[in-house]
Amino acid sequence: MVDLGWKLFICFFCYQVVSGRVKREGHYIAAVYEHESILSPNPTALVDRQSALELMGRNLDIYEQQAVAAARQGAQIIVFPEDGIHGFNFTRSSIYPYLDFVLHSQSVKWNPCREPYLFNDTEVLQRLSCMALKNKIFLVANLGTKQPCEHTDPHCPSDGRYQFNTNVAFNADGMLVATYRKHNLYFEYAFDTPPEPDYKFFDTPFAGKFGMFTCFDILFFEPAVSLIRQYNLKQIVYPTAWMNQLPLLSAVEFQQAFATAFNINILAANIHHPTLGMTGSGIYTPVKSFIYHNMESYGGKLIVAEIPVITTDYKTSVESNENVRENLHHSCKTFIGTSLDDQVCFKDGEETPSRVPKKGNEQFFPVFYSEMMYDNFTFVPVWGEKGELQVCANTLCCYLNYRRAVLTDELYALGVFDGLHTVHGTYYVQACALVKCGGLNFSTCGEEVTRATALIDFQLWGNMSTPYIFPLLLTSGITLDFADHMGWKNNHYFISKNRTSFGLLTAALYGRWYEKD
Repeated sequence: MVDLGWKLFICFFCYQVVSGRVKREGHYIAAVYEHESILSPNPTALVDRQSALELMGRNLDIYEQQAVAAARQGAQIIVFPEDGIHGFNFTRSSIYPYLDFVLHSQSVKWNPCREPYLFNDTEVLQRLSCMALKNKIFLVANLGTKQPCEHTDPHCPSDGRYQFNTNVAFNADGMLVATYRKHNLYFEYAFDTPPEPDYKFFDTPFAGKFGMFTCFDILFFEPAVSLIRQYNLKQIVYPTAWMNQLPLLSAVEFQQAFATAFNINILAANIHHPTLGMTGSGIYTPVKSFIYHNMESYGGKLIVAEIPVITTDYKTSVESNENVRENLHHSCKTFIGTSLDDQVCFKDGEETPSRVPKKGNEQFFPVFYSEMMYDNFTFVPVWGEKGELQVCANTLCCYLNYRRAVLTDELYALGVFDGLHTVHGTYYVQACALVKCGGLNFSTCGEEVTRATALIDFQLWGNMSTPYIFPLLLTSGITLDFADHMGWKNNHYFISKNRTSFGLLTAALYGRWYEKD
């Protein structure tokens, strides 16, 4: 009998290993899928519900394959991208046949797979629910939904219905546990903005609560920042259909910065359409990432990774290092790594840096202006093997100490912007950015660049007026690197790095001053 029990244990253990379900304590296995969606050839054309279901069914077939593949690798949760099921570029009328009905109510408990008869026009929800149930996996997806409204409702559209860009989450039993309606629409004329922001999250047995928001929401206080702060969330699921814009807003670059800034995990699934500049998904922790960015080839990509559960008392190595550095430097809180000879520091009570250049090290660096991210940045060139720079605009001054390992035939510049961004969205930005220019002329600074060879030690800081700073560190080939140190000291925010892993594309402090939007 003992032998039989031991054999059963061995068999069970082997099954667990083969199915990928042996996990370290305090960790969970997550999956995201970057999906090359099958699109309608004419999204503005009016079709019937059956035709819409046939198109969406082809995308759902792929989702089903990926859910099975993720579950076999031990994933406990999988996230699919925004617009992945129905596509995009619809009109309000042409998208209607693609919309499922869903009640945005916490009080209604519903399992679409087991109770398909409760509501009409829920075929997509039923398939997603059954995927979660069959694979025993939490599943998050994005779809279009409809909800009738009365004309007594002052927000009710003239056609008598709301149409929402909606995230849905199902637990491992197929139960619909959360719905989220996108608040910050990005030229999505087929959808309505919900009357009030949704603050939606769901609970899991393996990592606690997960919050939800979508794509463009990540740039705004409501609901993303408010949700995280109000409910102290540490895990986020994030369907997106993000068009990359270098040098400051590529998908993987900003997703990682957001995870680092808020000390959270983000499971981000993007759509894959390279001709539209759409790629970039990942599983992000504050100090590590598992990413996919591919502008060269087509087809989807499944990412599966084991990551730690972030708790409210979770501390990153960056934060720990900063605590050590605080203790080491009392009278002069140094920003500079030991590899640089010149110190730039804040002495107690000072609001601006003390500058201690070596004799004979002074240089003249001309100020110039160039468009970057559709904004008029003020720049100074980054010349020579090493140096100290300062550039200001409005109330923001940015400072840089740098040293190049080897001089290369590449132009870099330090840029500053402090103002209202008004193209493809309106929002206030404070930014200090060290960027590689597109060529050797000043006019190329701010262009989109994907390759670099220069390895640079740097310390970058600024007197930011907002507490919401997203540290960007992007290297050649759209790869990510991580700062050695970052944080606030004497009303300045800083980031430092000794030797990037690959050539530096962008090192930036991207501040969002939400109150000035």
